[in-house]
Amino acid sequence: MWLNILQGTIEQGLIFSLLALGVFLPFRILDFPDLTVEGSFPLGASVAAVLIINGVNPFLATFLAFGAGLLAGMLTGIINTKLKITGLLAGILTMTSLYSINLRIMGRSNIPLLRETTILTVIKEWGFPEQYLALSVFVIIVLFIKFLLDYFLCSEVGMAIRATGDSPVMIESLGGNTDHMKILGLGLANGLVALSGALTCQYQGFADVGMGIGMIVVGLASVIIGEVVIRTSKIIYATFGVIVGSIIYRLAIAIALQLGFAPTDLKIVTALLVILALGAPSLRRFMIQDEFAERLMERSTSDAQVK
Repeated sequence: MWLNILQGTIEQGLIFSLLALGVFLPFRILDFPDLTVEGSFPLGASVAAVLIINGVNPFLATFLAFGAGLLAGMLTGIINTKLKITGLLAGILTMTSLYSINLRIMGRSNIPLLRETTILTVIKEWGFPEQYLALSVFVIIVLFIKFLLDYFLCSEVGMAIRATGDSPVMIESLGGNTDHMKILGLGLANGLVALSGALTCQYQGFADVGMGIGMIVVGLASVIIGEVVIRTSKIIYATFGVIVGSIIYRLAIAIALQLGFAPTDLKIVTALLVILALGAPSLRRFMIQDEFAERLMERSTSDAQVK
């Protein structure tokens, strides 16, 4: 029983690690508060689900879902850079618009995929063992995306995107276009989020218009937990930390459910996890200071006794 729960939790953590990587890009690389995530996640699910039930190859459907998320993120970037609307409001506007767009795409609020051909069913027909099918597939996909993202962020364009988040004034002084870098970075981020949504709907067996609610918090929690666990400034380790953080987050949620928390309590559990992760450095410093003060007091007391 516990082995099955652990396996399912890791599978979910791997799927949502793509979401976390999509949140990591704007928040940590571009320094952009992007809320488009809550609209692009169900966008990827709705595009993939509609294409699959209409007989499109699930691999192509998943790729097109990534493309839809890419366009959604680029729209947020265009609203911010060309219309000069603040990043937070630009993301909210796109997210709100995507709710109606997702309903238009799906035609209804929920699409079941239980008897449809998905990536998992196709690979199962190739002869892969069913017990570890989803785990193996998601490990391969996530690692492939991670290494591609690492390679991209270390390329010339990727370095320009990173520099745009660190010092846009420097990029402009060197003749670079920060607007283009923001649009590209946001597009890539939301493409990853939509890819996560497409895989989630195929894994869970349905796509729902409300499945993006709270996803920004899930992504941020994974990023923050990953940063606490793996402290580094190198991209290759930072992206790995995000994946680890996503798995740890799902494990914490699974433990909370096993301890008797109701599914309706998971939002407050998530909030507590984020608070603990953010407050961990301060708590560590506070404990170190207390320990240092205690040792200093003990030393002064012993010195006084000697005298």
